[in-house]
Amino acid sequence: MIKNYFKIAWRNLINKKGFSFINITGLAVGMAGAILIWAWVQNEYSFEDFQKNKNTLYKVWNRGTDGTNVYTFDVTSSPVGKTLKQEFPEVKNYARQYWSIDRLFNFGDNSVKAKGNDVDKGFLTMFSFPFLQGNPGHALDGVTDIVITKHLAKKIFGDADPMNKLIKLENKTSYKVTGVLNDLPNNTTFDFEYLVSLAANENTYTNGSWGDNSYNTYVQLQPNVDINKFADKIKNVVKAHDPKASLEVFLHPMTKWRLYSTFENGKIVGGRIEIVHLLLGIAGILLLIACINFMNLSTARSQKRAREVGVRKVIGARRLSLIAQFLSESILITFMAGLVSLLLVQLCLPAFNQLTGKVLVINYADPAFLLAFFGFIIVTGLLAGSYPAFFLSGFRPVKVLKGTFKDTQKLISPRKVLVVLQFTVAIVLVVATIVVYRQIKFAQNRDIGYKQNNLIEVPMEGDISKNYDLIKNDLINSGAVTAMSKTGYTVTIEGSRTDGFKWEGNDASQDKMGFSRLGTAGDFVKTMGLKLVAGRDVDFNAFPGDSASVMLNETAVKAMHLKNPVGKFITRANEKLQIIGVFKDFIIRSPYANVDPMIVFASKYWAYNTVIRLNEKNNMAKNLELAEKIFKKYNPAYPFTYEFVDHEFGKKFNDQQQTGSLSFVFAGLTIFISCLGLFGLAAYMAENRAKEIGIRKVLGASVASITQMLTREFVALVLVAIIIATPFAYYAMNKWLQDFSYRINIGWLTFVMAGLVAIVIAVLTVSFQSVKAAIANPVKSIQAE
Repeated sequence: MIKNYFKIAWRNLINKKGFSFINITGLAVGMAGAILIWAWVQNEYSFEDFQKNKNTLYKVWNRGTDGTNVYTFDVTSSPVGKTLKQEFPEVKNYARQYWSIDRLFNFGDNSVKAKGNDVDKGFLTMFSFPFLQGNPGHALDGVTDIVITKHLAKKIFGDADPMNKLIKLENKTSYKVTGVLNDLPNNTTFDFEYLVSLAANENTYTNGSWGDNSYNTYVQLQPNVDINKFADKIKNVVKAHDPKASLEVFLHPMTKWRLYSTFENGKIVGGRIEIVHLLLGIAGILLLIACINFMNLSTARSQKRAREVGVRKVIGARRLSLIAQFLSESILITFMAGLVSLLLVQLCLPAFNQLTGKVLVINYADPAFLLAFFGFIIVTGLLAGSYPAFFLSGFRPVKVLKGTFKDTQKLISPRKVLVVLQFTVAIVLVVATIVVYRQIKFAQNRDIGYKQNNLIEVPMEGDISKNYDLIKNDLINSGAVTAMSKTGYTVTIEGSRTDGFKWEGNDASQDKMGFSRLGTAGDFVKTMGLKLVAGRDVDFNAFPGDSASVMLNETAVKAMHLKNPVGKFITRANEKLQIIGVFKDFIIRSPYANVDPMIVFASKYWAYNTVIRLNEKNNMAKNLELAEKIFKKYNPAYPFTYEFVDHEFGKKFNDQQQTGSLSFVFAGLTIFISCLGLFGLAAYMAENRAKEIGIRKVLGASVASITQMLTREFVALVLVAIIIATPFAYYAMNKWLQDFSYRINIGWLTFVMAGLVAIVIAVLTVSFQSVKAAIANPVKSIQAE
């Protein structure tokens, strides 16, 4: 019996190749899109799954207030981790991690640069990084021990065994390789090629004070710790050791690092989880629209198959067997679509990986995948075929065989409702795509406060610090560079924060104010192209006493309620610092957020980065060529490496650009599937009204009037979809925009654009069949009837 069902189903597919092609294509595209999204979502949820202690690992964050808003940041001062371990038995272990640093490695004649971190020895026992050689418990026992990845070992040593070999870092200190890690998986937030002991350089990086927030600090808690109670116990640990401090610490669980990283007023409000939810919704929409297509086209063909149903009922077929027949046909189509979808997934996966920046691999032999895939096919087949099965099997045979069955044109029919539903969700996605791109463009066009063009950064490495003045003079004299400055950190990422300052006139609400901080050895304003509002730049040549000086941005001055701030002093502990300048705000953190108060310290020694203003009057390549020669002259052991500031700043838009690109692609797929359905329905409508069209042509109707008549109904349905979609799209995108302090307003033009896109695409799709029917020979259609 079942075999017979599938034989009949196959015969029906072959007899109606056009409708079968549309059904299979629509379902295949929808399923392929859903499988790709499933693979992406699975990867997002799998982050840090290889960590054995995932459920007990936390990152220590700071929380502060500027008197009005609560802000958070994910770095702490040096003593926090050790203090938590010593004072709270709930803490099993801790580890600190300093900023990622590019270092030069030398082994024989081979020189390689790699990115890595200084960490506490507990780092390797808390986290389950895959060791190929060495003991994680002792790999960083010595201050000159180093752990490297398999990839870095290959670059330095080739095929030789790297264990216990000595390699020189920065042409200075020899380190012994005590461990080799397998290359880090792509589903981790960590990114390093080597790890060295923090104990060797800790005093170089910071002074160890409670107000110097420069470290990633991690803790591992004992099993079964009540995290809410423990959070209350530790929040004032900084204040307990530094009465002048204003920050509170809190713990962010590893299980939320990847997907929940956006904070608002000190609380988690979302993060990448919103992209995950968006794509899961899109996957459901793709399947729903593909199923709607199938249901619509199947019910549209019901009149053509009504006589078949009537005959089968007369000769004894029960309704249950008819339902089984139509569901079998539906499952067969879905199975064929599933096979096509796997081919589409394999073809599209490289492009999808490039779009998402991932390396997704789908294991088709995985039992979990096979179970999900075939379950997917059966459920989708039953869902897509349910309405046609019950609709067709419910025909009354007497009426059908007498020819009195008609597919009446109701004002509201299931078919029209499904078309409206299709285009409603398609329009919502089009609106989402437009809003995302407008928001990105809005942020990109925001005044960032400095001139990014012709600005590069060179890491302070090797002999650059020692020969800095000579390098600077040669660069400027060469004409390749107009200005140069040493800075504490890169100018595109907030390196650290500080607090605990007092000043004349400050009140209790300002005691907790935190500042983004940078350090400079001079020419900072000139090199960055900042606008100086008052005072002057740091200049150790003209003002040797500038080591006790700071500059503030306008936001800091306003938040501190300072009038005529230049010449006034701010104090912290034993420090007394004079304000020598005020500059206009510039963006260092998020282009979507408000600018934070910033303090720039004058320091000859706190410098890990150089910012260089290339001469815009010269050719860029020539400038870089001259700069490379000069850097190689004074720093011969190191390659000349640099980053364009505008390129690095542009990375801040990556997440939103990815969201926009994914929305665009899947909105396009949604419209494509919807148009396939419209194309099929228009073909059916034209075929069903062939006699009417023939008579109208005989009576003198023009091709244009017939095309308009056939197109009008579909345009009306799209207009209804626009009306329904508008409030849903407005609510969803307005909610998404709430995550950005600096955001656009959704105007009516966005909905007009989305509506026009939907109408134009629908008209073009339907018009092809309408014109084809309108220009057909009327004699043939009348004779056929």
